[in-house]
Amino acid sequence: MRLRHIEIFQAIRQTGSISAAAQLLHVSQPAVTKVLQHAEQQLGFPLFLRVRGKLQATPEALELEREVDKVSESLLGVRRLAQSLRREPGHSLRIGATPALALSLLPPAIHEWARRYPDIACELSSAHSRELVQNLLMREVDVALTLQRPDHPGLKAQALASGVMVGLAPKGYWLDEEAGQPLPLMALADAPLIGLSSTDPLAARLDSYFEAVEPPPRVRIAVQTYSLARAMVESGAGLALIDPFTALGASPAATTIRPLEPSLPITLYAVTRATEALPHTLNDLLLVFGRRAQEQLDRLIPMLPLTGN
Repeated sequence: MRLRHIEIFQAIRQTGSISAAAQLLHVSQPAVTKVLQHAEQQLGFPLFLRVRGKLQATPEALELEREVDKVSESLLGVRRLAQSLRREPGHSLRIGATPALALSLLPPAIHEWARRYPDIACELSSAHSRELVQNLLMREVDVALTLQRPDHPGLKAQALASGVMVGLAPKGYWLDEEAGQPLPLMALADAPLIGLSSTDPLAARLDSYFEAVEPPPRVRIAVQTYSLARAMVESGAGLALIDPFTALGASPAATTIRPLEPSLPITLYAVTRATEALPHTLNDLLLVFGRRAQEQLDRLIPMLPLTGN
């Protein structure tokens, strides 16, 4: 099938008729009929049969549809990349971040940076780490903020700040004197835990962390984002092990934070394309991100155990 055949095929599948497909594609009805007939002639079997006045896909067409959808997605990717390549360099910065970082870190950092560069526009977006990698490769964002270091030769990661995973629990779950103190690993035995989705990059690290815990925590609820985990804790549904950026946004009247012991390090990365030099405006923005992130992490210092005498 040629690309034009695929375009006509999908339009008919979407609309159910040749006339509606012609309207969708802004072409004449005879043009759609001609392309459809040519496609069927080349394939050697019909793609549609008329049933009660509507065109219905044949079994062969339904089998083809799976592969056709893959081609369409690839074409869409080409169009998106071409659109990104047409963008005027330096005219704007496009920043992507995971949901947790988009809510906690982006607003104050972007506000500070925008005052410094009032003539440069910012486009902000939020997505999971895997999607951010694709966004970077498709040139849809210029930088991605994530807590996962990507494993891709076309990307490079710069560490901006480091912290530790923390336990977040409803107020009253722990004794008052335990608040802010390190949370021993064995204290998680049989605990009612708000778990992370198995697709989350930190889920595997947490599974390894729990190997020595017996009985293991009871994961009754699994969530896709740390922000949702925080909301579940605030509702009293259980405790969660999440990143410090998300935890620090929780209501202090409803929750308590404790750093894990042994600690589980976590790093904030700025991910960019490996082959491109960063403009000075983006370098300045990363400095702001790093400083703002460290300021947030420093709020946890009173909770960390003192070392020395």
